[in-house]
Amino acid sequence: MDHRVSRRTEILTNHLLRRAPPPSSVLHPHRCLSYSPPELSNDFAFDAREMRRLMDGHNLEDRDWLFSVIVQSALFNRRERAGRIFVCPDYNQSMEQQREATLKRIEYLVKRGVFRGWLTGEAPEEELRKLALHEVLGMYDHSLAVKLGVHYFLWGGAVKFLGTKRHHDKWLSATENYDMKGCFAMSELGHGSNVRGIETITTYDSNTGEFVINTPCESGQKYWIGGAANHATHTIVFSQLNINGSNQGVHAFIAQIRDSDGNICPNIRIADCGHKTGLNGVDNGRIWFDNVRIPRENLLNSVADVSPTGEYLSAIKNIDQRFAAFLAPLTTGRVTIAVSAVYMSKISLAIAIRYALTRRAFSITPNGPEVLLLDYPSHQQRLLPLLAKVYAMSFSANDLKMMYVKRTPESNKAIHIISSAYKATFTWNNMRTLQECREACGGQGVKSENRVGHFMGEFDVQSTFEGDNNVLMQQISKALFAENVACQKQNKPFSGLGLEHMNKPLPIIPSHVTSPIIRSSEFQIDLFHLRERDLLRRFAEEVSEYQSRGESKESAFILSYQLAEDLGRAFSERAILKTFMDAVSTLPAGSLKNVLGLLRSLYAVISVDEDATFLRYGYLSTEDASAVRKEVPKLCAELRPHALALVSSFGIPDAFLSPIAYNWVDSNSWSSQL
Repeated sequence: MDHRVSRRTEILTNHLLRRAPPPSSVLHPHRCLSYSPPELSNDFAFDAREMRRLMDGHNLEDRDWLFSVIVQSALFNRRERAGRIFVCPDYNQSMEQQREATLKRIEYLVKRGVFRGWLTGEAPEEELRKLALHEVLGMYDHSLAVKLGVHYFLWGGAVKFLGTKRHHDKWLSATENYDMKGCFAMSELGHGSNVRGIETITTYDSNTGEFVINTPCESGQKYWIGGAANHATHTIVFSQLNINGSNQGVHAFIAQIRDSDGNICPNIRIADCGHKTGLNGVDNGRIWFDNVRIPRENLLNSVADVSPTGEYLSAIKNIDQRFAAFLAPLTTGRVTIAVSAVYMSKISLAIAIRYALTRRAFSITPNGPEVLLLDYPSHQQRLLPLLAKVYAMSFSANDLKMMYVKRTPESNKAIHIISSAYKATFTWNNMRTLQECREACGGQGVKSENRVGHFMGEFDVQSTFEGDNNVLMQQISKALFAENVACQKQNKPFSGLGLEHMNKPLPIIPSHVTSPIIRSSEFQIDLFHLRERDLLRRFAEEVSEYQSRGESKESAFILSYQLAEDLGRAFSERAILKTFMDAVSTLPAGSLKNVLGLLRSLYAVISVDEDATFLRYGYLSTEDASAVRKEVPKLCAELRPHALALVSSFGIPDAFLSPIAYNWVDSNSWSSQL
């Protein structure tokens, strides 16, 4: 009895004083519980550096420089686990602390020259550098990327693209140097996606040469305005412009909301949006305007102007075209959100796959070794199709960025449609990827330090901000409908948006598909073309049918939402597959091209397997659909030996992953807690 009491006292004392138990009581781990680096048993069949060059696409040296800047600074919450340094925001901090940490990091990055040329640079090379560095910052912290995106891309982009020389001279350098802090007041409590319906009203006082901005009702308060709650000094105000009793539609104005000391300006009211499920490093706020007067020159006037006497002036007479021009800054946001979603999927897959290459569970034979998670076919099918998707989407993300930096007035419409499609597709895919990776990491996926679980709260918002994904998908289908109508009316072929395939004869799908056929790029693209082409026809016919029954055109679109969403998906997935094919076709023969071919096939077959339209409308027979499904585990098994090489090719530094991506035994050991 005395011995047991003494023993319990010893254990309790060790626990309270955080002492390691004496050596005699240490249990020696079974050999299968020790950590073995996956590099010891997984060879690289291709050049990972070359694959990374394809994946990142541009500015690799700039990316690596910024990775190093972040890892080396204590401002980015460096911590050591099992001999490795990791960087990740401290999510145990209060909302207020996270906001101040975000601001301090931005001020530090300004001093390091990260934002040089972000607004004053004009060349495509400057824009690509900006996009690359913004991607790196987003991989560290979504709050940091969003706060910067609001300041540089939304506020700064609006000044640059909607303003003229007088605005550029006054604001661009100050914005780039972070001498002032801007925000972007578009969304309201009552109107988010429907920007046309915003209720803020601006009138012009010709006696004083000032605009007067008012929030007419509670639903017109500006809402979710990033930067407004604490730090922003100025904002772009999107408002209905009323001139002499006539509403000229939505326009953009510059208004000061705080002085240089942080005091809120007269006739401005600001409230905090409060704690969120993620992005608590961003100070989202609400703004009311009570007869706020601003100079006439504060109207961003590249699209329209008001003379000193109150005459409304615009070269664009059509109010719909003017409205579209004022929404131009949102395209940048959709591009960056789409690309960000791809990179977050990369991080989560790198963590989950590395963990699955070292974590074992259950034995197949009595007393046999436990099996690596990634050696289970079911685990392969959880993660490797998502890996194929992120590879496919990486090529499309790079293609979108190149379209954006080389944009012309003629290409803006196509960029709007494609960026909307990719923003919806990539962000939805990211949330699915995060959920699957979280589950694939088991309980370890719940720990904030392992990142994946926490990302779900951080990135869920991407599905709705800068355009609700469901609304964007319907916009895409409406744009395709308009292209179809225009081509029929003018008796001209389809041109642009990758729709040229509709000018060719209808693809013929083999009646009995085999493995070689399923893996052929010709079969894959023909099948995707057939789906898109048929769904556009069905969508157009359904809209026409509703109109013939007396429904308005807009009502007919709304009622046809099921086909609209199917068509939006078909357009997006076809564009992704075609971009993947085009990128791979330029590569020389070899192991790298062969692995990309496997990834392309896996992307194609999993897309077919997950979309019921292929069976619903008879593009494939049930037998052929079954054959396609059986190809998925075969492709996963062939890609399994390349899994480590494929996630290593993402070029993500160790510090940006998490402890479970490496020695998860040591990082959870008693000694690592001391």
